[in-house]
Amino acid sequence: MTKTEVLKKCFGFMDLTTLRPEDTVDGVKALVDKVTEFHKMYPSYPLPASICVYPNFAHVVKENRVSPELHVTTVAGCFPSSQSFLEVKKIEVEMAIADGADEVDIVLALNAFLAGDDKTAGEEISEIKKICEKHNVVLKVILETGILKTDELIHRASMLAMEAGADFIKTSTGKVSVNATPEAATVMCKAIKEYYEKTGRKVGFKAAGGVSNADEALQYYEIGQSILGDEWMNKELFRFGVSRLGNSLVSAIENTEVKFF
Repeated sequence: MTKTEVLKKCFGFMDLTTLRPEDTVDGVKALVDKVTEFHKMYPSYPLPASICVYPNFAHVVKENRVSPELHVTTVAGCFPSSQSFLEVKKIEVEMAIADGADEVDIVLALNAFLAGDDKTAGEEISEIKKICEKHNVVLKVILETGILKTDELIHRASMLAMEAGADFIKTSTGKVSVNATPEAATVMCKAIKEYYEKTGRKVGFKAAGGVSNADEALQYYEIGQSILGDEWMNKELFRFGVSRLGNSLVSAIENTEVKFF
């Protein structure tokens, strides 16, 4: 596979994200419209995997997207801190799905996990997984690896999330000082492989926060491919959570600066 082909695959792995306090209906619709316009101008490119928004904007993406192939992802479960009551988190997930979410990204309950209460942290994921499973919605669990820091904690959190039912494990919210790193990605991908060899269930990987250029995307692609193999290198099992990567990928592919997104 050529570098250009890999970069185009990476474009199709993007969860194109806007998670800003100033987001509005018009602003989210403008992002969806840009994806539609890009798809018409560059038909040889895949659609991004999804557009990721706050839960109250799910319907905006769903109602304006060019195709159901472009999924609606929302953060939920009291993102980005996960500091609230389980019942509140469950209600928000239910409401996000009712508003149009195909995929839901939640944050591991670090308040429990860092206190050594893996049981509570895992049970929260399991309870939310039941809701997602009922509606055939993909569940991604954010570990916030920049806070966990050590390989041991990142591995433990990865295994906990997968055992509790996560369809993807994701590095970061993008809202802390240290987000995705190649080191954390390596630990997570190795955990995914270990879990697969133990259970036969494939869990996806998502790098998020700070993946902003084509070279970084290639680095994460190579980590995933080298540890998990080609069978993981598709949008069902590999994602980037990004707001700035699209322009860099297109510029690298077209060999000229492109500012579209």
